[in-house]
Amino acid sequence: MAYYAHVSTGWKSLDSIIDHLRRGDNVVWQVDDIDAYRKLVSNFVNHAIANQERVVYMRFGRHGPLLEERPNLRIYTLNVAAGFESFSSEVHSIITREGKDIFYVFDSLSDLLHEWATDLMIVNFFFVTCPYLFELNTIAYFAILRNCHSFKAIARIRETTQILIDVYSYQRKLVVHPIKIQDRYSPTMFFPHIKERDQLVPVINSVEATQLFSHLLREKAVDAQRILDYWDRIFMQAESLVASQATPAEKMDKVEQLSRLVLSRNKRVLELIRRYMSLEDLLQIKERLIGTGFIGGKALGMLLSRNILIRDNGLNWPRILEHHDSFYIGSDVFYSYIVQNGWWKLFMAHKTREGYFSKAAELKENILRGTFPESIRERFQLMLEYFGQSPIIVRSSSLLEDAFGSAFAGKYDSFFCVNQASPDERYEKFEEAIKQIYASTMNEDALAYRLQRGLDQMDEQMAILVQRVSGANRKSYFFPEMAGVGLSHNPYVWKKNMDPAAGMLRIVMGLGTRAVNRVEDDYPRIVAMDDPVVKPLTGIWDLKKYSQHYVDYLNLEENELQTTALRQLLAKELEIHLESIAVRDTETHHYAGEGVRPDQDQWILTFDHFFTHTDFIPTMAAMLKRLEKAYTTPVEVEFTVNYDAAEEIQINLLQCRPFQTIGNHGHVALPEKVPAERIFIRTEGNFMGGNVSLPIAAIIWVDPAAYAALGMSEKYSVARLIGRLNRQVADRRTRTTMLMGPGRWGTKTPAMGVPVNFSEINHIDVLVEISYRAGSLIPDLSFGTHFFHDLTEANVFYAALYPERADVVFNPGWLDGRPNALSRFESGPEWIEEVVKVYLLEEKELILQSDVQTQKMICYRI
Repeated sequence: MAYYAHVSTGWKSLDSIIDHLRRGDNVVWQVDDIDAYRKLVSNFVNHAIANQERVVYMRFGRHGPLLEERPNLRIYTLNVAAGFESFSSEVHSIITREGKDIFYVFDSLSDLLHEWATDLMIVNFFFVTCPYLFELNTIAYFAILRNCHSFKAIARIRETTQILIDVYSYQRKLVVHPIKIQDRYSPTMFFPHIKERDQLVPVINSVEATQLFSHLLREKAVDAQRILDYWDRIFMQAESLVASQATPAEKMDKVEQLSRLVLSRNKRVLELIRRYMSLEDLLQIKERLIGTGFIGGKALGMLLSRNILIRDNGLNWPRILEHHDSFYIGSDVFYSYIVQNGWWKLFMAHKTREGYFSKAAELKENILRGTFPESIRERFQLMLEYFGQSPIIVRSSSLLEDAFGSAFAGKYDSFFCVNQASPDERYEKFEEAIKQIYASTMNEDALAYRLQRGLDQMDEQMAILVQRVSGANRKSYFFPEMAGVGLSHNPYVWKKNMDPAAGMLRIVMGLGTRAVNRVEDDYPRIVAMDDPVVKPLTGIWDLKKYSQHYVDYLNLEENELQTTALRQLLAKELEIHLESIAVRDTETHHYAGEGVRPDQDQWILTFDHFFTHTDFIPTMAAMLKRLEKAYTTPVEVEFTVNYDAAEEIQINLLQCRPFQTIGNHGHVALPEKVPAERIFIRTEGNFMGGNVSLPIAAIIWVDPAAYAALGMSEKYSVARLIGRLNRQVADRRTRTTMLMGPGRWGTKTPAMGVPVNFSEINHIDVLVEISYRAGSLIPDLSFGTHFFHDLTEANVFYAALYPERADVVFNPGWLDGRPNALSRFESGPEWIEEVVKVYLLEEKELILQSDVQTQKMICYRI
């Protein structure tokens, strides 16, 4: 095959007008219909194959195929419905594999509108694909249908491509009008050319030219809506439908169409949308949507759950629920941010196996330094003007977040904007929050989570939910009365006869950050819905120690999120319904803490009076059960509690997602009598994972006393070692592994436990937290936290072990004398083998069994 820089279109007359095609050309044909494009493609491909060129056809359109199988022609069938990222990635991969000097034919780009519904994403696709084709010295044909796209979209395509040619019919004759021909020129190149037989004749006579262009102007004048994106036009159609006498079936068809563009394409979720959301609901979302695309899982869960309750006649939910006025930043803004800042090639490198983690770190740094287009910045500014100086929270709401089977709890960031500075400073903080959330998609923990669940190649566009912070201004302190997490299924009952199906709450005073995060040296109130006053504690000492001691709030004077001790906050004499949520600590009130008057009462947050003297518990129980019934699976919600002017409770439903329970298999018959010397662990309650019978093949042991004696840096070294052992020792398919250590796994404070990330323990089957009071290393039964979600989704059996309790049996002594296999996997300083031990057990040597009904767990040697 001879190599020529000049290539034919297969139409000699056209070749002479545009001075042939050149290697690297992207050729866009604007046509009236697909048949006109098909003829142009046929000329091009026939000539190319006759000259032994390799041709690739990218097949994705709804229209009929442009080409059929033949020698030297390869056809790839692509899935547009998979989303922008998947589609663009697949095209990029094909182009990479095929290499240089290929001739490409793409189906009509206009057909992408059916799935993507916005000119913006078509332009983004073209913007990232054409330069790559140019680099590889290819020639590529594309088509766009006339009057389908906005003028702005056509202008962006014209800027990007090397060749743009308009093809239309005039007085039953074909007209070919070159609009852009890069790096070529002739005196008549950019005139319209009318086909006379097989020749293209330029229209250079002024009379004929005037008639032709007048005809074109009349054609364009009939569609003034082309100043709008296709996205805006389909919503205008929906508005017309609402204003008309459309039938319910017609409106539901439009709900179906718009839901797949804005809300979700998950079949299970779409069924909920059909039942609980109307066309008017979707139009309200559009009014508060910045950009285009999906609003994401978190925003959808919030809206859907509210609609489910509003349509329930059991309680007066419109009065009970605090209203919301949230905004949404569409998921397309995220990809446009990547594309328009020039990082798509790096993004594609990150999607490869070898670049998945390494390129993500580079991309994360870039994301923090990018710029938004002026049109998006203006919408951000208008939204901030709407909220004024009211505090807002900017929350991640990705496509996969809060979905069935993938909560992504805590994997992405959210940020408070206190909004007390100048307008320019408020805008700067807000845009910084958006960039931080976008950058969090490249966090190692989030990447590992996606990889482990087989989601690493799926579209994970990041949408944003912007919510007004729920609460009240108390002097210069802003926070809600209470906030928390609710689960419709209690996975961790601690008392016999407690009903898991009744659900549970994790509640705090102040901002809910202390309820959803695993906080250090502090304890939210855990509430079993069927027995709300009962606590998993005994004695006044435990009640004081394991209660909430710190409160999160927004400091309006200092313009930031802060934490302060409860006693110091109470000393400021703020308007708080204290008698309802706390009891006086009569034993120690005479001791004066820092910042506290000697005569000031000391308080313990129990919330008991609030639970027993208000309708809160039955209201939350009804909410959780109603949502569970609608979702047909257990759910988790985040909420705040405030009082209105009439002192009535108002609940703000901030979030709702399916909650994955684990281990609820059939009854496990525990052995009635096990010789004491064979028992490794026996406990009642304080475990999570349902009914299991697990043979343990390996134990990774962090010695409590040795760990407590370590310095800070050595404790971090232990955490990183556990992460490496997680990859080398633990294997869920071949080696069931139990990880045991003091205090809280996953803490951020080494003094409280081992500070691992969840990605460093995600292959473990059984996780045990051991109470070691000599070192103040105490387990935390942190239901509803992000760490808790990681355990349930990864199907990890969890147990909290309190050796000091009389009803607990713990015999670690049988491990003494067994060889430490750590050196087989990792080398390190001598001290490390005194702290971390790896015990490889014989087959069926040790078994762990649990039964939820009796709340008993035993681990014993067979």
